[in-house]
Amino acid sequence: MAKQTTDYGRQWYVIHTYSGYEENVARNLRQRIKSMHMEDKIFDVVVPKEKKIKIKNGKRYSVEERIFPGYVLVEMIVTDDSWYVVRNTPNVTGFIGVDTTPTPVNKDEMLGIKKKMGEEAPKYAMDVKVGDLVKIVDGPFKNFEGKVQEVDQNRGRIKALVDIFGRETPVELDFLQVKKS
Repeated sequence: MAKQTTDYGRQWYVIHTYSGYEENVARNLRQRIKSMHMEDKIFDVVVPKEKKIKIKNGKRYSVEERIFPGYVLVEMIVTDDSWYVVRNTPNVTGFIGVDTTPTPVNKDEMLGIKKKMGEEAPKYAMDVKVGDLVKIVDGPFKNFEGKVQEVDQNRGRIKALVDIFGRETPVELDFLQVKKS
């Protein structure tokens, strides 16, 4: 048995890459797996990402962000050959583990990561109810305070009364635009 070979069987492992090169590493590794006929030992390569909702200039948009910048997940059986293929992929700096022996990712941890990646639409729940005071942190009413009149958890929005020029004006806001006072 060589130094890199483990007897864990098919497991998920974490490889460290240069930050910003995760997609490049995943693409190169997939090509190397095919060209070196390692499909029976290296099964999947994943750059863990999650969908997030951001607000810019009052507009809501969805972005994909890497969960672990600088890391790529690989499902494989560790042998000298499979270790060599992964380890010598351009921009891979090494496996996460002790010495040169990779340490598999805990099954529960992997389920959590997959669940986080698989969420279709990001859900935002805010702990506000009718009558609460909120401070507006983004948009045209930034730094104003308002009193919550309606909460729409499904759409991720609230309706609040904001004091503008001495008059209470109803304003519809995204959860990401407010914080509880």
